[in-house]
Amino acid sequence: MINLAPETVKTYIENALQCDLVRVEDDGRRIRALVVSPAFRGKSMVQQFQLVHGALGDTLHEEIPGLALRTFTPEDWVERGGV
Repeated sequence: MINLAPETVKTYIENALQCDLVRVEDDGRRIRALVVSPAFRGKSMVQQFQLVHGALGDTLHEEIPGLALRTFTPEDWVERGGV
């Protein structure tokens, strides 16, 4: 299994979704991604995750050993004090 660099994962997400913020880190066990996107408005958390998984496509299963994902609409991000 090939592990992708966090910057590569970030690029995949940014190229597929309109994003206000994307942060991707590798904690040594899994990739952690935080995504803030207006595309998440009106969508359930499952639907938001599906959008991000769709952005990563086959890469998710083939090259990312584990993905911890947090998604927010821009409004939810501001409400939670996101910077």
